[in-house]
Amino acid sequence: MIHVRHTAVAEVPIHRAFAYVDDYRNVPDWMFGVDRFQPVSDRLAGLGAVYDATMRIGPKDLDSRVEIVEWERDRTIVLESVAGFRAASSWAFTDLGHATRLDVDFGYHLPGGIAGRTLGMLIEPVVGTAIRQTEHALRTRLGQLV
Repeated sequence: MIHVRHTAVAEVPIHRAFAYVDDYRNVPDWMFGVDRFQPVSDRLAGLGAVYDATMRIGPKDLDSRVEIVEWERDRTIVLESVAGFRAASSWAFTDLGHATRLDVDFGYHLPGGIAGRTLGMLIEPVVGTAIRQTEHALRTRLGQLV
């Protein structure tokens, strides 16, 4: 699995930062490339919630079904794919009093063979940029909550 990690500080209380990230309706507004993030289970949030997601990377749409496999209010959200494009992401929240530190780990698997190499050529150059743009968009949106 290839991992990209990033840390950022948002000038917003932890409960607001967590609530915003935890609300599936907000995901396409701040996560780079995500065109669709829809619940497919009765649970809309928290442990066991399942979503269908589409992420556009260049000319390619990557579909995935993800499940929240770890969730603790104001502390952590961990998603893992259960079908489609294989990826996982974890979001850790740390209360800094006046602000919130966000530690993000995004990991993904590429298939083997020619298909994997081709997909890798599309994804790898944009992953760092995608994480930075996601972090910037998220901090901007969170800043609007204050």
